[in-house]
Amino acid sequence: MKNISVETQLMNVLGPQGISSSHGSNAKKAQQHEGVSFSDTLKSSLADVNKYQNDASQAVQDFVTGDNKNITDTLSALGKADMSFKLTMQVRNKLLDAYKEVMRMSV
Repeated sequence: MKNISVETQLMNVLGPQGISSSHGSNAKKAQQHEGVSFSDTLKSSLADVNKYQNDASQAVQDFVTGDNKNITDTLSALGKADMSFKLTMQVRNKLLDAYKEVMRMSV
């Protein structure tokens, strides 16, 4: 049976450069992420999710019209779009949970 982990799924969606920074020293991480703000990272990630959604929509349309007869490409595009959307929703849920927790704190 094939071992499927979150890291493997992220690798499929983001590519090898998407999570490569998670395997290294803290100093190396700091150098790679220095100067990149959270909002820029979030905007970039949302743009990628939107691109995957548009690619999946185009792939389905091409398959239905007969422009692309390869079902594997269509299913691959749908899988990437689905996985990236689910990941985005999980990040959103964690951010909302963190916000609610901060709001519950007494000052």
